Amino acid sequence: MSDTPPAPPSAPPADVTPPPARPRSSSAMIVLATLAVAFTAWAAQGLILPILLGMFFALVGNPILRGLQKLWIPRFLGALLIVIGGLGATGLLALQLAEPASEWMRQVPREMRDLAPKLRELAKPVQDANEVAADIARAAGGDTGRAPQVVRTEVNDPYRSLTATPKMAAQVLAVILLTLFFMIYGDHLVRGALALLPGRQQKKVTVEILHSIERAMSRYVLTITLINTAMGLVLAGVLYAIGVPLSEALLWGTMAAILNFAPYVGPLIGMLVMLLMGFVAFDALWQSLLPAGLYLAIHTIEGQVITPVVLGQRMRLSPLVLVLALMVAGWMWGIVGLLLAVPIVVCVKLVLERIEGLDGWARLLE
Repeated sequence: MSDTPPAPPSAPPADVTPPPARPRSSSAMIVLATLAVAFTAWAAQGLILPILLGMFFALVGNPILRGLQKLWIPRFLGALLIVIGGLGATGLLALQLAEPASEWMRQVPREMRDLAPKLRELAKPVQDANEVAADIARAAGGDTGRAPQVVRTEVNDPYRSLTATPKMAAQVLAVILLTLFFMIYGDHLVRGALALLPGRQQKKVTVEILHSIERAMSRYVLTITLINTAMGLVLAGVLYAIGVPLSEALLWGTMAAILNFAPYVGPLIGMLVMLLMGFVAFDALWQSLLPAGLYLAIHTIEGQVITPVVLGQRMRLSPLVLVLALMVAGWMWGIVGLLLAVPIVVCVKLVLERIEGLDGWARLLE
């Protein structure tokens, strides 16, 4: 054996330089990109909304579709059965509520004339206070001149309804077809998208995110639907108990259940509608305020006790984030945006939780 000591490791060449750092986008570019995406979502809402609604309904129906596949029902037939069942249930509900809704709309103009004395009675203290304030302003030498009022007139276009109805029907048909196709061919689309990812880890994380979103959205929508349906039935029963006809009580219960899908904004609209309905349906002041008070009590129990307990901490979102999401989605997409705002925020939160380094943003939404 040789006693020669091993040679020391050779030093790295002096001309080897570390790789350059990856450039990062500036804050201004991020803000501009966000504004560009928001403007595009607003400008292309006629194209984006049917796609979002189709994806949303497909996410909700996929667990039912997998259950039907376990019963040896082909995927195409199962998706067709789910879509037809949803359309049938919606049509039956619309047929049940069409007559009381049309009857109430016919009664509103006549009842509003009878409602004027009640509103003047409620507004009398405010009018008296305004008169006192005006007297004080005149005594102090304030300006008593009245600003001219501008009366705007709008020319009704007789062809507007003829052009709007086919467009709305085409959008509804597009949502139905996209829902059906997403349920049938969604798996093929996901596999094709996963094949484009370079690494195995990225594919695994993407699959986990998609499955998490699907499970969470299905659970969320099913739970919220059951809670809102129960709330609508309770409100209908309470209104029937205080003297509202059964058909009208079911109409207001259905309205409350649908509005409750939009937090904060929906219940506020429901309160105003219940207040108007009370003044139209009852003569005494306390009876007129009773439907709105009962609606507020039922919604408070549902929103503060039942929904947080059933959904748990994982699905709880910051009220400020929800209000901002409702404002932005409602501004961009109207009523449909109000209904999609919460599911979109839930999906964003689930994605942020699964991506390393972005879980802090997910906690910010809670």
